[in-house]
Amino acid sequence: MTAFMHLEAVLFDLDGTLLDTLDDLADSANAALRRLGLPQHPVASFKQFIGDGVETLVRRALPPERHDPQTLVRCAELLREEYGRRWADKTRPYEGIPELLDALAARRLPLAVLSNKPQEFTRLCVERLLPRWRFDAVVGAGGALPRKPDPKGALHIASALGISAERILYLGDTNTDMQTAVAAGMYPVGALWGFRTRDELLASGARALAERPADVLSWIDK
Repeated sequence: MTAFMHLEAVLFDLDGTLLDTLDDLADSANAALRRLGLPQHPVASFKQFIGDGVETLVRRALPPERHDPQTLVRCAELLREEYGRRWADKTRPYEGIPELLDALAARRLPLAVLSNKPQEFTRLCVERLLPRWRFDAVVGAGGALPRKPDPKGALHIASALGISAERILYLGDTNTDMQTAVAAGMYPVGALWGFRTRDELLASGARALAERPADVLSWIDK
């Protein structure tokens, strides 16, 4: 993409980008670990666990000696069960996200979400916690499309929007998001208010970094 390519849509990651889901995910995972009689983790540790789907979160949270298939499957089941009880207890849009979405809607830009969160929870979070805004596509994990960083989900959304990938700004907060955007040929912007660091985002291909949500408009309005 050249510096002058006009961007025509925004594709968002969900956890750590639109919504601060950290506490509810950490509480749910710790509840699952507690039910298995296993050690729990500080909430901050989950910033490194989240972003690559339930199974990977479970693998990162479990002690290495408990990575047997039975424990992995059971812990993932318990995590989904616990998250179903508390997914909206503390989760809220990040400060500045409502204003960003309002500004993008006023510009009539298509908006979409691509998450490694299970599809049912992805849709639930968007419908219940971001009800004021229209998202033209909401894609989570568990369907026919592979998880990020495989670019197929992002490219599927680009096709559904009828917009070439190079004209889509991809906003996310993890290395997985930046790798997805690069592989799809989108414009990768790292969200610094999310779960990972500036260095990780840049090393994974971020073309730009947003300190706050409103910064995104500076690339849209070029």
